[in-house]
Amino acid sequence: MDSLTKSSTCVITTVIAMKKSEVFLPKVKEQPENLLFRFSLGQALYEEGAVTESVSHLQKCADSQSDWMLPRILLGKALLQDGDLEQAKPILQDALQLAIEQNHEGPESELRALLDGV
Repeated sequence: MDSLTKSSTCVITTVIAMKKSEVFLPKVKEQPENLLFRFSLGQALYEEGAVTESVSHLQKCADSQSDWMLPRILLGKALLQDGDLEQAKPILQDALQLAIEQNHEGPESELRALLDGV
């Protein structure tokens, strides 16, 4: 194996081993106003089990646009996992209303099931 191939393999392996949040954290630090980077970081933190850490990022995204459904869904789920039912329920209800208005049947079903359980 030549040195270029070895080098490329090391880079690919390193990228694959990185957590998604490690990719987006520097991007958010560099461009804190970029809500797509912030949403991606919040989503990654949530998926990696850093639920509490995801809340502020998802909240900022949800607050930024009244019709942005996905941050509300993840924010509500994160708050539920953190045991904050009182704050989670209205956020999930808002997300459900957006899912209905935007004709997103999958999220609508998921949100109805979540809300039935709280």
